[in-house]
Amino acid sequence: MADKQKILIVDDDENIAELISLYMTKECFETSICGDGNSAIEAVKTFAPDIILLDIMLPGKDGYQVCREVRMTSKVPIIMLSAKGEVFDKVLGLELGADDYMEKPFDSKELVARVKAVLRRYENVSAPSVEKASDVEEVSFTDLVINKTNYAVTYMGKKLDMPPKELELLYFLASTPNHVYTREQLLESIWGYDYVGDTRTVDVHIKRLREKLNDHAAWRIATIYGVGYKFEVMPG
Repeated sequence: MADKQKILIVDDDENIAELISLYMTKECFETSICGDGNSAIEAVKTFAPDIILLDIMLPGKDGYQVCREVRMTSKVPIIMLSAKGEVFDKVLGLELGADDYMEKPFDSKELVARVKAVLRRYENVSAPSVEKASDVEEVSFTDLVINKTNYAVTYMGKKLDMPPKELELLYFLASTPNHVYTREQLLESIWGYDYVGDTRTVDVHIKRLREKLNDHAAWRIATIYGVGYKFEVMPG
């Protein structure tokens, strides 16, 4: 029998945390609850969760700080939970490395669906596979190699640390140079039909990619205002 996937629930409201735990236990997940940021960071090491449900408003270190510290050592999926519904709060959470963001109050079925969707994406990325040379998914440009088979990006001769969704977005754009995609097309292609976030998710990931890949003389990630984005390859 396969081991249960583990969910770390971080919320200082005991009633909400217990309710989430009940939902997830019914779905055959193993859960652990933390009520503050410091214990959450320690639990990532000791409990080794497969996914974290992280409230923003916490005593001590808030959810943003917890997310930032977890991302220094781990790529475990994080879904942020908050009563704050402003675009700024959502974008900040995503910029710090969260995989999704849900506003409180939320529907239990939607929360379960999002947890399963995020876990599916990470399972697809981390699943071991043996590839033939002809099956390698790789695109190369001057000073840039994007390998989707082993999830590696080499830029200016150095390997970049890049989360799965950033790499998938970069690979998708670079696989069809100079083709313009709308935000909706990118959201659908990279995050899938079951993703219930908004198009700002694409903008945040593009911003992260640009911070890591400075505009090159031979190529760049270009914004087509009012439409979307493309991986632009310069002529010559």
